[in-house]
Amino acid sequence: MSDQAQVTREALGARLRGFRKDAGFSSGRAFAAATGWQESKVSRIENGKQNASEDDIRVWCEKTGHKSDLADLIATVRHIDEMWMEWRRHIQDGTENLQKKSLPLYRKTKVFRVWEPNVIWGTIQTAEYAKVIFELVSSFHESPPDMEAAVVKRLERQRYLYEGDRIFNVLLGEQALYSNHGGSEVMRAQLDRLIAVLALPRLTLGIVPRSAPLVIWLGHGFVMFDDKLVKIETSSAEISVTQPKEIELYRKEFELHRQSAVYGPAARDLILTAIEHFERLGREERG
Repeated sequence: MSDQAQVTREALGARLRGFRKDAGFSSGRAFAAATGWQESKVSRIENGKQNASEDDIRVWCEKTGHKSDLADLIATVRHIDEMWMEWRRHIQDGTENLQKKSLPLYRKTKVFRVWEPNVIWGTIQTAEYAKVIFELVSSFHESPPDMEAAVVKRLERQRYLYEGDRIFNVLLGEQALYSNHGGSEVMRAQLDRLIAVLALPRLTLGIVPRSAPLVIWLGHGFVMFDDKLVKIETSSAEISVTQPKEIELYRKEFELHRQSAVYGPAARDLILTAIEHFERLGREERG
């Protein structure tokens, strides 16, 4: 869980503890007896070790006489859920809706900062590459296979590369050029796409070479939307970071990765070398 989500959960627990004590329940054991819960559940919620459900909040407010705080507390619980969204819930109806939900965010963002150490960023993916990625996601999370529809929605985001005055600062690790998603033909087409986006006037593409001296560990990928939101994708969940101090850390990390990156002709050469690699691989595959 992100630091902000954990801090928010701990603050909620402390508030609920205050409600319990004010209502005359001097111990968690007494409150557990009144609610029919395990004492350990009361302790975990109050100490921010367990998420309180909306039903938990309703019971808590009823037993402590704080029904007037119910709406506010439920809003807090939902906010915590938004900061840490399990993929299984996020894509239970398939991946198309997830792509659709991202469009308003892309529309209102003016400056993007993108760091992807080992995969091509979604907005500059080809349709074939994106389809392979969605197939992997669907298989891994056992979600409904709606790859074709998801690809259409993902490609809709690409129009923002050309519309308005948005600025895209994109950094890829060199490994992203070689992570083989879909075989040699898909990869060659994807790398050709990267050559093409080098010419986009409002997109700056840097690549961190595999042997470049690093001033910070490669870590995980993330996308920063203006200075207001950072989204991070893990194997189990999508994390949304909105706390200003945390966002500043990601901005700092991005600038440190930039120090190791190459741009322009040097980046183009790295991409061309990767294209040659997959051309050789294709010839070997054909026999």
